[in-house]
Amino acid sequence: MVFRPQQPPASRALRVLPYRKPTRGRDYWVLDDVLPDVDAVRARCLAKEDWVQGAPHKPEPWPGLRAMPGLEPPELARVERLVRQATGARRIWPEDPEGAGTFNHNCVQVVGKDECEPRPHTDSRTLCRYAAVLYLSPGTPKDCGTSFYRQSLPGGVLGGNQVLAPHNNLVDALGTRFVPEDSFTEDVRVPHRYNRLLLYSANLIHSATGYWGTTLEDKRMTAVFFWMA
Repeated sequence: MVFRPQQPPASRALRVLPYRKPTRGRDYWVLDDVLPDVDAVRARCLAKEDWVQGAPHKPEPWPGLRAMPGLEPPELARVERLVRQATGARRIWPEDPEGAGTFNHNCVQVVGKDECEPRPHTDSRTLCRYAAVLYLSPGTPKDCGTSFYRQSLPGGVLGGNQVLAPHNNLVDALGTRFVPEDSFTEDVRVPHRYNRLLLYSANLIHSATGYWGTTLEDKRMTAVFFWMA
């Protein structure tokens, strides 16, 4: 679920979330050189003609362009094998999204520098335990990777960064959709790198660090994945 900070209608204290320092090998995994022929995958994505437009082109809560599927079955099988190896999960699967909201597993996304800003959020616990982003644009700067965030509370106090049961997403956990724009601060940054897969626990607050480019060929291109385990 995308969580977009907004000015609250009235000042009130937000719930403080539990904190778990994002730790590589426990909460997130960085896998490089994932696809043996990533250039062919990128070329296939660039040739797509079935893009669906988001903001600012259409009145959608998500930005840029989207198309599905991102990877073909053999490519996806390779990625899923690496995910199981990294996490130790015996089985992973995309959850049936019926009645649970929008689900864009194995979806390629293209977002330019003027189409969106960082939007800290968590993914729905009803849809996934793990999420991943595969970077598919070779010219994108390293500062356009992915960041993990934590709460920034009044008085310089730092809060938490994860959504736990009984809550399913960040809005549930905070008890409101309306928060001040400075409610989150960057905690850990993973740099962008072509053909890198960033895999992470989906209940951690995260966002793209930034976006890049102005044309289809040079905008930040990624494929995103969501699995239960």
